[in-house]
Amino acid sequence: MLNANRQTELAADFRRLHVRGDPLILFNVWDAGTARSVAAAGAKAIATSSWSVAAAQGYDDGQAMPWDAALANLARIVASVALPVTVDLEAGYGDAPAKVAGTVAAAIAAGAVGCNLEDQIVGGEGLFSIGDQSTRIRAAREAAERTKVPAFINARTDLFLKAAPEQHNEALLQQAIERTNAYADAGADGIFVPGLANEKWIAELCEASPLPVNIMSLAVEPTAKRLAELGVARISHGPAPYWQTMKMLEAAARQAFAA
Repeated sequence: MLNANRQTELAADFRRLHVRGDPLILFNVWDAGTARSVAAAGAKAIATSSWSVAAAQGYDDGQAMPWDAALANLARIVASVALPVTVDLEAGYGDAPAKVAGTVAAAIAAGAVGCNLEDQIVGGEGLFSIGDQSTRIRAAREAAERTKVPAFINARTDLFLKAAPEQHNEALLQQAIERTNAYADAGADGIFVPGLANEKWIAELCEASPLPVNIMSLAVEPTAKRLAELGVARISHGPAPYWQTMKMLEAAARQAFAA
């Protein structure tokens, strides 16, 4: 368990790592072992991927993994490294603002100094309205403030993930900017827009956003260097490290069985 002073220091360090044009690279992990490996590779911070955490324990993504199990996994990750740890909380393990607040408080109590909070309705259709999601973010912010830890709340909008690539357009970008501004007003510290890959729109978002912009790294362009040039402040790898690791494991196992 982190002491309060050390957790506050880590939270401040994590916040300072979000620099427009010099993005924080997060190679997402799923347990204590992978956290240690990524830390040894030179990571400045550790981030979980909810998809990977769930898959590693035999669950589907979408808050199917019991919260108690996810929280225990988070605590083991925090204990395994000397770096700031941010946790993917999906939609906060509940729709109600009070439930989100409790989830955020518990994550901070387990040692996290940041979290992702998405606006898609897990188990339902579409996204929370801007008003409803802003209320949920505000509840998360107030919960963090009560802990006295300056936790970094990364508001995620799934507008581009929920739309087919052929539906990605300027109108969708403007919706993302509208949500970004609202989430900033509600107390978010960053904005995460997974699925957004168009360089022109990324640059427009970075220019318009009052918050540091987080983009998901893809197997194709734009590269991390190019994302930095566009003004991105944080790059996440999401479930890709898990997929890559499982492919290598399967290949090694096939080779062993064929020997």
